[in-house]
Amino acid sequence: GNANGVHGNLRSGTEELFARGSGRPDLHFPLRRVTTPPAPGDLTPSWIRDQILSVLDLAAHLPANEAAYFADRLLVHLTSCDARREGQWEKVAWWDFIRAGEMSREYQVLLGIGQTRNLVATRAEIASTRTVGRVIIEALILWGLLGRGMDGDADIDRVLNAPTSEAWIDPWQTHLRSLGVEFALGTEVREVVHGGGRVTGVRVAARDGSRQRTITADHYVSALPVEHARVTWGPALRAADPQLGRCDALKTDWMTGVMFYLRTPTPVVHGHINCLDSPWAVTGIGQAQFWDVRDFSRDYGDGQAHECLSTIISEWDKPGILYGKTARECTKDEIVAELWAQLKDGLNDSGKTTLRDEDRLGWFMDPAVTGLGGPDPQNREQLLIHPTGTLYHRPSARTAVPNFFLAGDYVRTDVDLATMEGANESARRAVNALLDADSSGAERCHIWELFRPPEMEPLKRVDEVRYQLGLPNTFDLG
Repeated sequence: GNANGVHGNLRSGTEELFARGSGRPDLHFPLRRVTTPPAPGDLTPSWIRDQILSVLDLAAHLPANEAAYFADRLLVHLTSCDARREGQWEKVAWWDFIRAGEMSREYQVLLGIGQTRNLVATRAEIASTRTVGRVIIEALILWGLLGRGMDGDADIDRVLNAPTSEAWIDPWQTHLRSLGVEFALGTEVREVVHGGGRVTGVRVAARDGSRQRTITADHYVSALPVEHARVTWGPALRAADPQLGRCDALKTDWMTGVMFYLRTPTPVVHGHINCLDSPWAVTGIGQAQFWDVRDFSRDYGDGQAHECLSTIISEWDKPGILYGKTARECTKDEIVAELWAQLKDGLNDSGKTTLRDEDRLGWFMDPAVTGLGGPDPQNREQLLIHPTGTLYHRPSARTAVPNFFLAGDYVRTDVDLATMEGANESARRAVNALLDADSSGAERCHIWELFRPPEMEPLKRVDEVRYQLGLPNTFDLG
């Protein structure tokens, strides 16, 4: 019902809360753009460095030498050419790039762990500097706050204005059905069959293995998550395109959590919560405040619940604070209790009580996670993570098989991050490749690329020459 479709259901968060544990002061980080963004030509390395130092001094209270070093490291990445980013920084872990191991615990938590484990479930010790620096630090934070290359007032943190099924999935499914798309629900892909240089069909079955059949078509797009897609590629298909085999090296990890239903409105902050000191790398968001097209207590449940606090666990392999067990070792009830305790540790401090036990009505955990508390816990919906070298294993949407195409957040895109935007871009690239293969005259999908500030291009050209000569970046002083 929106002029721009589902895009009209997006709402912007205006701040992020970096909650500290054990009574330490929290950090409220505004996500509003600067009121007077730099004019063209004013975006110089020294200006950027001053802005970074100002933010770190105001918000993080880091030692001056550590803040200065981090600002200098960002300048190195900002002015690095594409060849250096792909050939050098893709091989260097973010932890090592910013020398987190030599810095204070505050530096490590805020600039290392908080930007990797808590946001994209990748450990800073192994996360690709190219991905963290280019996408999280530059595109999402720096250029967003400076109002460069984004399309809204505060675009860093956007969420839907209703449950995902209502605000996105259901209307999109209705639209696709109106175009003649058929959905085969309860069906599992078993194998993409290859023969004679082409895909000849897809073997499918019910999840219990019954009702097996082969579906044939002119073209095939595999839009499964990588951990599910690669098991459907048999030896013949893999032999036809070596990039499919390289996908076995792509890594996934757990990033899922619990929705808590509360008696009273508990927005906490108009955006996301990042519990920096939580051993389980907990993040969350109060959803009801963004659902401006709904009355939460009227439209959902029996009227008692006024809030849904949606939370995520990104670290499933470190002991918690209640039971001393990792999340994978806990039962569902233990995970709920542990997660609630870590949330309270981060939010119930500085003389205030944000979360009260008597406010909690119930909870819901992602059903994709099974076997908790047993010997073999499983998660059917894992998240692609970005350790060093990931870029080299990501396939293109176009494969060497002329009628087979790939879409998903693991496909190589300019977004270069496991996000809905990355998945969207990969789908556009897959559609364009399919239309090319079919010699279609249809209009091609538009591909958006991350913002590249023109002010940095001359410095990147200099760096390209230095990289070819085996010299470090101009600002890389060690």
